[in-house]
Amino acid sequence: MASVSRRGFLGALGVGGLVLSMSAGTNRVVAQAQQRSGLTVRGDEFLLDGEPFRIIAGEFHYFRTHPDQWRDRLTRMRALGLNTVDTYVAWNFHEPRRGEVDFTGWRDVVRFVEIAGEVGLKVTVRPGPYVCAEWDFGGLPAWLLADPDLPLRCDDPAYRELVDEWFGELLPRLAPLQATRGGPVIAFQVENEYGSYGNEQQHLAHLRDTLRRNGIDSLLFCSNGPSEYMLRGGNLPDVLATVNFSGDPTEPFAALRRYQPEGPIWCTEFWDGWFDHWGEQHHTTDPAQTAADVAKMLSANASVTLYMAVGGTNFGWWAGANHDDAEDRYQPTITSYDYDSPIGEAGELTEKFHRIREVIAEHAPVPDEPLPPLPPRLPAQRVRPDASVGLLDSLDVLSEPTQRSAPVHMEALGQPHGLIHYRTRIQGPRETAGLKVRGLADRALVFADGALLGTLDRNEPQGSVEVPVPGESVQLDLLVDPGGRINFGHRLNDPKGITDRVLHGGQALFGWEIRPLPLDDLSGLRFSPGTAAGPAFHRAALRIGEPADGFLALPGWTKGLVWLNGFLLGRYWSIGPQRTLYAPSPLWRAGVNELVVLELHEPGAEIELRSEPDLG
Repeated sequence: MASVSRRGFLGALGVGGLVLSMSAGTNRVVAQAQQRSGLTVRGDEFLLDGEPFRIIAGEFHYFRTHPDQWRDRLTRMRALGLNTVDTYVAWNFHEPRRGEVDFTGWRDVVRFVEIAGEVGLKVTVRPGPYVCAEWDFGGLPAWLLADPDLPLRCDDPAYRELVDEWFGELLPRLAPLQATRGGPVIAFQVENEYGSYGNEQQHLAHLRDTLRRNGIDSLLFCSNGPSEYMLRGGNLPDVLATVNFSGDPTEPFAALRRYQPEGPIWCTEFWDGWFDHWGEQHHTTDPAQTAADVAKMLSANASVTLYMAVGGTNFGWWAGANHDDAEDRYQPTITSYDYDSPIGEAGELTEKFHRIREVIAEHAPVPDEPLPPLPPRLPAQRVRPDASVGLLDSLDVLSEPTQRSAPVHMEALGQPHGLIHYRTRIQGPRETAGLKVRGLADRALVFADGALLGTLDRNEPQGSVEVPVPGESVQLDLLVDPGGRINFGHRLNDPKGITDRVLHGGQALFGWEIRPLPLDDLSGLRFSPGTAAGPAFHRAALRIGEPADGFLALPGWTKGLVWLNGFLLGRYWSIGPQRTLYAPSPLWRAGVNELVVLELHEPGAEIELRSEPDLG
C-alpha cells in the first residue's frame, strides 16, 4: 500500500465505527460494518466502540511471572490507574523445538488475556515474531539457528514460511478475544522496532497481511525509536506509527509528528527503568522525574505504555544478551527483570508506583479501593548442602553422546538450551601448547584428564589455556557454559557452544564426542554425602511453613544455576550486580523443599533464604 501517504493513512485504519480496508490495485476503500468497532482513529484521538479513549497502559509479560500470580500483578496494574496491559508473545516460549507447540499452563496466553479482561484491563498484543524484550534470541526459537544460512527478520521465503506456520498457530487463538468481537484485545503490533534493524517494507507488509488473513481485524501499529531512519524504515504507510523512548517526550513526539502529521500520539514504550547485564551496574531511575515525564505525555493528550509496569523474572535459561559493538563485548542479561518498574519483581508497590499513580489520577480515574498489600514473604534462614555429585561424573545419566569429526553448536543437535560438553583425545607425547576455541559461545571450562586447567571466555577471543601432553595421550574435556542469545541488533545469529574449531597450538583437533546437556531432568543424579569438586551439583533440604515469596542468596559461591523443587530459577554469578534469585510462592511447598545448585567453580558453605531482594 505504498500509494497511501502518511497524511492520508487514517482512512485505512478505521474511522467512525467502521473497519476499513483498501484495495492496493484500485485504491478503492471498502467499508464493512461490524457489531463492535473496537479501537479506531478519529483525527488525533482513539475511539473505543465509538467513544473517546486514551490508552494508559503498562507492559507485563506473562512468560516472566508464574501463572498463579498473573491475576495479582494485573490487579496491581489496575490499581496503578492503568486501563490497558501490553504483552509480547515469545515464539520460543511456545515452540522451543520445531513442531512442539504448547499453549497450556504457563504458556496459556489466552487465559492471560482473559484474566486481564476480568480485572478491567484492555490488552494490546505484540506477537512479533521477533520481540527483543531482553529475552533469549529476541523471542525467536533456537531451532532457527540450525541452518546458519537462514536469513532472519526479512521477506526471505524460508523465514517467511516458518513465521506463517507459527502465526497460523497463534493468531486464531487470539482472534476471538478482540474487542471487535467483545473481548479485551484492542490492538496488535506489526513486528517490533523494525526500523532499528532493517527497512524492508515487503517484510512488514507480509506480516500485516498475515495478521489480517488469520482473523485479526483490530487496529494495527508499528512502534520504533524516534530517529528519522527508524521511523522511515520501521513503519508502513497504512499502519499507525508510534514511538519508544525514555525521558522528556517533547522531541520524540515532535519527531513522530514530523513523520506522521495526523493521528493519535502514542508512546508504546516509555522506558521507566532499565535492565542489567552481569558484571555491570544495577540500573534505577528517579521516581519523581519518571512521573514528571509521564505527566508531560498525559498533559499533551498522548497515550502512553509504561515499559515495564511489571518487570518479572528471566526464569530458567530465558535471559537474553546484548553485544556492545564499540567495545566488541558480549553482555549477558541477568536473571532478574525487575527493571526498576513501578511494580517490583515480587509485586512490590514502589515509590515509582505511587508517584505515577498520583500523576495518572490528575488525568483519568483511578480505582478508589485500598491498594493491594505486599505478598507474604518467607522468614530468613540458612541451610547447608547435604550431598553433591560431580557433573563430569554424571554425564551418562544426563545425556546421550553423539560423535562428530568437528565440534558443532547446540542448535545443530536440536538443543534449545542448557550446557554442552565436548570430549576428544590429544595424542602425545608432544610439547605443551595453548588451547584456543574459535567460535566460542560463551565460556568454556577446560579439563585435561579430569583436572581443570582454566577457563576460556568469548570476550577474550585471543585467550588460551596451556595444555601439556607428556604421555601417550590426554583426554580433553570442554564444558561450555552459554549465556543468553543476543536479542537485539545485527548479531542475532548467535548459536551456542562451539561454532568453529578447537586448536592445540596450530593444529585443529578432530574426533569429538559431544553431549547436549539441557538439564531438563535431574532425577537420575546420584548424590553422595560430602562436597564434590566443581563443576558439581549440590543438594540441600529447606523446610518452611506456609508457602510465600522468598529470595535465595549464595554468598561465597561463584557461578551456576539453582533449581527449587525441580524448577530452574535461573543463573547466579558472583560478579553481580544481582545477589538474590526470586523464588515465588507457587514454587514452594509446606514442609521440606529440595534445592539443587550446579556450581561450575567453587561452592560456598551455605545457601541463604532471605525475605528481601538484593539486586545490587
